[in-house]
Amino acid sequence: MLLFVLPLLFAATACTHSVPPQAGTIVRDTLSGVPCCIYLPQAYAERAQKQEIFPVLYLQHGMFGSEDDWTKQGRLVAIMDSLLRRGEVKEMVVVMPDNFLGSLPPTERQALMAAADVTPDGEPFDTSNGAAHWRKLTYEQEKNCETSGYWETHFAAFMAEAERRYRVSREPSQRAVAGLSMGGYHTMMVAHELDGQFAYVGMFSPATFVHYAPSEPALLWVGIGNEDFLYDMLQDYRHWLETNHREYTYYESAGGHDWPNWQDYIGRFLKLLF
Repeated sequence: MLLFVLPLLFAATACTHSVPPQAGTIVRDTLSGVPCCIYLPQAYAERAQKQEIFPVLYLQHGMFGSEDDWTKQGRLVAIMDSLLRRGEVKEMVVVMPDNFLGSLPPTERQALMAAADVTPDGEPFDTSNGAAHWRKLTYEQEKNCETSGYWETHFAAFMAEAERRYRVSREPSQRAVAGLSMGGYHTMMVAHELDGQFAYVGMFSPATFVHYAPSEPALLWVGIGNEDFLYDMLQDYRHWLETNHREYTYYESAGGHDWPNWQDYIGRFLKLLF
């Protein structure tokens, strides 16, 4: 009997140790009136008590998304924890705002959040996917909000609030900003509006309606799938970058405008930070 039990005990112990503990946690907060998910590495509380600070990545979602997108569909926690366990990234704080709501002035934001959850045609909207706001507007209405410039001109105040509330760096060399699709557009515009404030800029399948770029970041990283509907638009942006002698790193994958690609891109981008 003992010979039978010992292998079982060994197997149970092996299974326990084969699943490493989670390295980071997600907290929900509101910064400058904007809902956020914030990834804190495992050592955050202990190091914060010692007055240490962390590098920070401001990571933005796409159109019709919310602050939950990168943690739910993007698997940010699993990706970050895996990279940390392998020693391939530095510990950092990741601030994931609802950059759509951030594109609205406070009174408009409050009115939209308080409005009934209905689709533009008046039908009830299923809010179970975590993006309770987006179908309250039509495509054109949301696009107009997101391209109004409000988020970009108020991002410095948003960032200052994050720096007051969390132990994150105020040094440009320890700051990164990135985003997918419309969040890539916001990334381009934030990096332009706050030129010199981010050493690392990542644009994943970005919507580049206009052409801007930060002056001299340590890294401008651009990725897209060769079947993405924004592919041709991005090639125009690349041509503009090269014509204006802007250095950048380009990564092209197979596939389209989808989460498997963005999960790949964020992993590649994280390895290059700080």
